Amino acid sequence: MSFSFTDPKPNNKPSFSFTKPNPARVEEQLQAITDMAHEILRLIAEVRRQISN
Repeated sequence: MSFSFTDPKPNNKPSFSFTKPNPARVEEQLQAITDMAHEILRLIAEVRRQISN
């Protein structure tokens, strides 16, 4: 399985592509993304708290 996004330029060269990787690697990457999302939300909450004080 693979897909790609193409840039709307005349050469139609993919600007992003994805090929199905190892499932264990996918889980690892999803966990990293989840951890980053939680950290971003924590930082947003901290900024909001500082702004409201």
